[in-house]
Amino acid sequence: MAKRIAASLVFLILLSVGISHAINDKKIENNGNASAIPVTTNQGPEIGATAPDFTLSTLDGKNVQLSNLKGKKIMLNFWTTWCPPCKAEMPDIQKFYTEAGDEIEILAVNIDTSYDVAGFVDDMKINFPVLLDKDGKVMKMYRILTIPTTYFIDKNGVIQNKIIGAMTVEKMRELTKDL
Repeated sequence: MAKRIAASLVFLILLSVGISHAINDKKIENNGNASAIPVTTNQGPEIGATAPDFTLSTLDGKNVQLSNLKGKKIMLNFWTTWCPPCKAEMPDIQKFYTEAGDEIEILAVNIDTSYDVAGFVDDMKINFPVLLDKDGKVMKMYRILTIPTTYFIDKNGVIQNKIIGAMTVEKMRELTKDL
């Protein structure tokens, strides 16, 4: 119970920081849907920058290195099991993953591995790669303040868009068609 309260407080703090940054900075990079929070230039790697490289393990212990996926379109999603918008987005990510096939690599980075990630994945019937950021290194590298946060990376490893907030499958299609 104490863990859930602490996790909820952390989530609210992160959400507040993200919203205050979005409100205070008039430079907006993201023209996403109404449910997404505008992204300012001081919140993680910028659009047009090379995506920072990392290596993380999947639930089954396989290592995935972002730079090894160069030449592929990538949707890099940061999430947790206890985040309501993350939970709401997962069925759409799964649907998008199923329909996109080999055209898009989806990497779902769980940033709070203290919860039952494998159980969540089983319950949600997810079969796209779920990576575990056990030490928070990648979360810090990408300066994730609010979840879910999703980066769209082109075949050259360059960030083309960033969305904060849950997306629909339609939005995912739109943001990946020109990668």
